[in-house]
Amino acid sequence: MALNLNRGDVYWVNLDPTKGSEIRKMRPCVLVGATPINQARRTVIVIPLSTAAKPNPPLTVQINCLGKQAVAVCDQVRAVDKARLVKWAESLSKEDMDALDSGLRQVLALS
Repeated sequence: MALNLNRGDVYWVNLDPTKGSEIRKMRPCVLVGATPINQARRTVIVIPLSTAAKPNPPLTVQINCLGKQAVAVCDQVRAVDKARLVKWAESLSKEDMDALDSGLRQVLALS
């Protein structure tokens, strides 16, 4: 089954098994890789979301997702196999993607 995997889409992702301090369990994650790469590769780059963490830019950036306040945990960016994607949830707004991109650029020292 081919998925339409766009940058900014939120999917429920099964992150288990994990090691150490990695974010675990099934949780929503934002696709942050370029859409053409998402389509071509067997993996996608994601940032997990959390409702337990507090906003602390640039590491954790506040966004609106699934009708709630959540944070994108920018220092937990990772590549996951597409088989870990369970279900599409929604697409983030441009404003939320801009905030996430800003945090990601800072965490990766790209700015």
